[in-house]
Amino acid sequence: MKKLLASLPNNIDKNVLVGFDTSDDAGVYQLNAEQALVYTVDFITPPVDDPYLFGQIAAANSLSDIYAMGGKPLSCLNIAGFPADKLDSEILTGIISGALQKITEAGAVLLGGHTTDNDEPIFGLTVTGMVHPENIWRNSGAQPGDQLILTKALGSGVLFNANLKNLVSAKALGECLDSLIVLNKTAAEVFADFEIHAATDITGFGFAGHALEMLSGPDLSFNITLDAIPIMNEAREMYERGVTTGVNQTNRTLVENNWNFAEGISVTQQELMLDPQTSGGLLVAVPEAQTSSILKALHNAGVTSSAQIGYVSNFSESKLCFR
Repeated sequence: MKKLLASLPNNIDKNVLVGFDTSDDAGVYQLNAEQALVYTVDFITPPVDDPYLFGQIAAANSLSDIYAMGGKPLSCLNIAGFPADKLDSEILTGIISGALQKITEAGAVLLGGHTTDNDEPIFGLTVTGMVHPENIWRNSGAQPGDQLILTKALGSGVLFNANLKNLVSAKALGECLDSLIVLNKTAAEVFADFEIHAATDITGFGFAGHALEMLSGPDLSFNITLDAIPIMNEAREMYERGVTTGVNQTNRTLVENNWNFAEGISVTQQELMLDPQTSGGLLVAVPEAQTSSILKALHNAGVTSSAQIGYVSNFSESKLCFR
């Protein structure tokens, strides 16, 4: 996809503040000195059988890109592919109802959408948000000395695959789903009170892939403390039992020339950094002096899984250094 986008002509409209050239979470178009629109689109296949829950997860996943840019969602359009000849229309109603609950929670509105026939259900949203042009959070901009904060635990990808094999406990799966339907709204509202140098959300490319996207220049490294990263219950165990996802190897190919691990780091720990997330948390680079206050504010606001998981330095041996 990057090669495809690189072949396209650059947008010369001066009102395009964030376009496709930076692989950011969303595009931003300036309206005036105080307002800019944030645009994103995403859809997923069902990670669970429950239609309402599928709709909630898909909506939270789509809305997340707006929060990752520092914006507030305004309006949404449904994108649905549905096998009408195989599934009852009540299932589609349940999916949209679940999505609408999350859209409403986000303070946005549903304007309509488009549904097409498809062999399997897919669902997501196009989302339009608003942000002040001077308060956009980009995925670039991290500075040496910044501390890295992650707001949700990792591991949903392998847990979903393991659940298909009936290997995950009901408790662990329930905790995973509870995390996925939580909007990044509260975390973003907390971060908005502080200085944010760079931000992204962790989704299909896994932690390592999205962290690498934040290191667009050649002069910085992220130094990650693996033991500090929150991991969902039983996710580590699933990798140890040989379960993986169809995306891990692809994600490894994307990052393997730009990461290194301290001696003794297990393959399981590596795989967890590649695990594709759905509706994952925010990864944010913040000034060291504000880190303690930010974490306290996040925890007080109920974002209890938030953790300081590393720091930014001048480039050393690799872009991503795991210890």
